[in-house]
Amino acid sequence: MLWFYESFFPVVWIAFLVYWNIKAAGTKINQRLEPAASRILRAIAILTAIVLLSINRIPLPWLYRQLWPSGLWPFWIGAAVAVAGLLFAVWARQHLGRNWSHAVTIKQDHELITSGPYALVRHPIYTGILAGFLGTVIALSQVRGVIALALVFLGFWAKFRMEEEWMRSRFGEAYAAYARQTAALVPYLF
Repeated sequence: MLWFYESFFPVVWIAFLVYWNIKAAGTKINQRLEPAASRILRAIAILTAIVLLSINRIPLPWLYRQLWPSGLWPFWIGAAVAVAGLLFAVWARQHLGRNWSHAVTIKQDHELITSGPYALVRHPIYTGILAGFLGTVIALSQVRGVIALALVFLGFWAKFRMEEEWMRSRFGEAYAAYARQTAALVPYLF
């Protein structure tokens, strides 16, 4: 049964990434694409987070300090949060359709999507992936998890700010009105 607990999160994340890459095909043509430097910095932050969560032998013992007792409860709470978050991101990705991109872009014939998960938050993919990382951190219950979550959040925060600016310039008052009535990442809060 130990193999289940050790392989659960890697299997969930790998399945998510495989789905994500398959769905990347067939999106609309980019009209405007964010600079390579910001994409590279975000990739470095996310890859560093993945390394922190994946490798158990980084020679910094304080990274492995327990923040709360590990066990079945943190594992299952973390598993539920991670799976729910990643499914929310999948729903958002599916709902966005051909307007999706891995980078900040303006697509040819770009549409402002405000229904489905986008009626709950303006950036449901970020919300879902961050929840996936949060669930992983809850189950891991170590300092390295909190650092990984912070890195992913910072990477998404930079992307979020650029995306907000581009959406406001592309959709004007329609996006401003949407932003006034819909939280950015956490429904009804933020």
